[in-house]
Amino acid sequence: MTATNERVERRRHKRFQVPVGVFVGFRPDNSRLGEIIDISLSGLSFRYLASGGPSNGSRRLNIFLTERGFCLDNLPFETISDVGTYEIPFTPVTMRRSGVRFEGLTENQVSRLEYFIQHFTMSKA
Repeated sequence: MTATNERVERRRHKRFQVPVGVFVGFRPDNSRLGEIIDISLSGLSFRYLASGGPSNGSRRLNIFLTERGFCLDNLPFETISDVGTYEIPFTPVTMRRSGVRFEGLTENQVSRLEYFIQHFTMSKA
């Protein structure tokens, strides 16, 4: 039995921090962008600016690095969490944090995700 202040880790895969400049864009046109906080083979978390509420209802996303020209595109996902972290004063804009779980990735997408984690992440989160 664990103490009440201990947290049981339920994730199947280790999370890794990513450097600044790694973004997620919602399909089909990257109209909503976020900055990735951490990533694993199971999913990722990111922060984004929103006016009016959570993400746009998309079920696919792209991951891209601005400086290296690397892109993982059309990844299917399910939103697990989406919470406001703080409001920007005197505007209708809120900073939000979202967590998503990848679902139904192809073998090629898994392979490219593994490559991304091996070559572009910094450390365990």
